[in-house]
Amino acid sequence: MIKVVGVRFRTAGKIYYFDPKNYTIAEGDHVIVETARGVEFGTVMIPPRELEPDRVVQPLKPVIRVATAEDEKIEAKNRQKEKDAFKICLEKIQKHKMEMKLVDAEYTFDNNKLLFYFTADGRIDFRELVKDLASVFRTRIELRQIGVRDETKILGGIGICGRPLCCNTFLSEFAPVSIKMAKEQNLSLNPSKISGVCGRLMCCLKNEEETYEYLNSRLPNVGDYVTTDDKLKGEVHSVSVLRQTVKVIVETEDEKEIREYKVEQLRFRPKRRKEHLKLSAEELKELSALEDKGKSKIDDTH
Repeated sequence: MIKVVGVRFRTAGKIYYFDPKNYTIAEGDHVIVETARGVEFGTVMIPPRELEPDRVVQPLKPVIRVATAEDEKIEAKNRQKEKDAFKICLEKIQKHKMEMKLVDAEYTFDNNKLLFYFTADGRIDFRELVKDLASVFRTRIELRQIGVRDETKILGGIGICGRPLCCNTFLSEFAPVSIKMAKEQNLSLNPSKISGVCGRLMCCLKNEEETYEYLNSRLPNVGDYVTTDDKLKGEVHSVSVLRQTVKVIVETEDEKEIREYKVEQLRFRPKRRKEHLKLSAEELKELSALEDKGKSKIDDTH
């Protein structure tokens, strides 16, 4: 077993493991650690614990120290310097007339590197911009192109549910999201209804996927023929996934009527896996572009 401590560098960012050495560290403490980018200031999210070696990426870098009051002041000063660097970089981008959108600026704790995150439609030749910025800040400059999902994660916002965005508050990594998840949950397949602030498929479609897969697998398809517990045969008119009920068109005394049954009251041919997720040609044509756009590259900011 290996003793580790989990540290996060950004709000809702990925948690990285470090060797806590002999320091007394509690959840919520700030620590100074060495990363691939340099010396960084992070927040402890997982207090010291032992993990199996195969769950830890080797070599495990050590915690340099628990952050002091002076370290806290330096970190606050860096946050202010980042705001100034952001403004200067914007001016330089306008000066060079570059087609790019600046999203964020970030100093490493030791000021050894200054990173700028940006979005752009294609590849950008920013060599001259880097030279210009290096002459102003006198430190290593790195420009990193990110996707629109990463941009939204950094900037934050309010979703259509009225709550702060999941990616900006607790979602540490992006999970693949597909149109079939919306189909599974009987949502409107209008792209404007299932797209998030970033313009990609909403991450929350993933949250209830497994539950809906299970509930849908217990129900017949609309149009299927079923036998009820009162010995009637009929065609499925509609289904309620969450209530687990089925409305069936049955014929009684030469008249047709719609009756509602619990799924346990019906006998029908079990579904083949994913049978109920088939999309029509029109739906595929309308939504393929949106799904392709959703497969954006995820940038790991640490």
